[in-house]
Amino acid sequence: MKRITVFLLAVLVLNGGLVSFGGEWNQFRGPERTGKSAETGLLQKWPDGGPGLLWSYEGLGRGFGSVSVADGSIYATGMIEKTGYLFAIDSSGKLKWKTEYGQEWTGDYPGTRTTPTIDGERIYIMSGQGQIACFKKENGDLIWKVDTFEKFEGKNIKWGIAESVLIDGDKVFCTPGGKDATMAALNKYTGETIWTTKGLSNLSAYCSPILSRIGEKQLLLTLVRELIVCVDSENGKVLWTIGHKTRNDIAAVTGLIPSEGQVYFTSHAVGGTNIGLTEDGSNYKILWTSKSLDCLHGGVVCHKGNLYGSDSKGKWVCQEAGSGKVKFEEKILDAKGSITYADGMLYCYSEKGTLGLVRPSENGMELVSSFKITAGTNEHWAHPVVCDGRLYIRHGDMLMAFDVKAK
Repeated sequence: MKRITVFLLAVLVLNGGLVSFGGEWNQFRGPERTGKSAETGLLQKWPDGGPGLLWSYEGLGRGFGSVSVADGSIYATGMIEKTGYLFAIDSSGKLKWKTEYGQEWTGDYPGTRTTPTIDGERIYIMSGQGQIACFKKENGDLIWKVDTFEKFEGKNIKWGIAESVLIDGDKVFCTPGGKDATMAALNKYTGETIWTTKGLSNLSAYCSPILSRIGEKQLLLTLVRELIVCVDSENGKVLWTIGHKTRNDIAAVTGLIPSEGQVYFTSHAVGGTNIGLTEDGSNYKILWTSKSLDCLHGGVVCHKGNLYGSDSKGKWVCQEAGSGKVKFEEKILDAKGSITYADGMLYCYSEKGTLGLVRPSENGMELVSSFKITAGTNEHWAHPVVCDGRLYIRHGDMLMAFDVKAK
């Protein structure tokens, strides 16, 4: 019997397996910044009251950045009094270490915004005050720190910088919003400047960038205060921009690649734009625009050719990525919120603290299970994370880990 069990396990591994846990969620919205987990073997329906709580950690301070997960540890930022801290928590919910990185955002909606970006043995954060810092993953020791406002003549925005830095090769990409330096690339080992976007002076707008490979170019794409921006990530050359003026200058939703050669952006009160790129990425064509799915900051995911997320009025929307056709638009939860995807299901977390397990389909969104997050403090804004068979929910001062593995 033991030999048969071992054989069956080997077959499952060799054939891709029926269940897949582990991996990493090493940055904001996951490894590819799509908001999608590759895990399988997860619950397709939750028990009454929600999935089992494995542990909770209280003491993160104020903030609504989500978590990153790597090598069995969980990383998050939080503000205690006026100081920002980076936390490392082990898989049982015990604090491994915490290290301070300087003053954090104390204006309206005080607290940390950034999700740590993990790259090998280093961790990177960008504070609400525009400082980028690099730490050793092992113990939290500071390696380098750069004040991007001072270095690039940038300045802060109304609700504080809300960017999670992006790494590719030896570069750390960020959006300091400086003079001739709307965007910049720093050396990830030293913090030294590699390039800035010359001729482009536009403030940051709460958005984190993405990358898209088109032909020989690796494109860097993001939203800034008044523009959709496309930059050659190798040298910082601005390839093109599209006007994108938003209400209250909030353009906080990270872009998506709905299909090869396309990029989609949306903002609240403005709605979405799907953009087709030329073969070398140096030009574009607007494929469609839509007022629907005008997400505020909860993110959008693309699954089987459909875009899913919540709009600024609290409706949850399913929209066809190819045409912009709205397939579904209803209040399945009590408010708008953030979203992630894993194992055929959507995890929707409303601003009123309701967590919903939603089944996406060609025709819409079916609420299968839901429960309330009652522990924690202040805003329910951190994006949910599914990694290693666990659902991580950060609510202000509290981090919770739920068991979502199918039994």
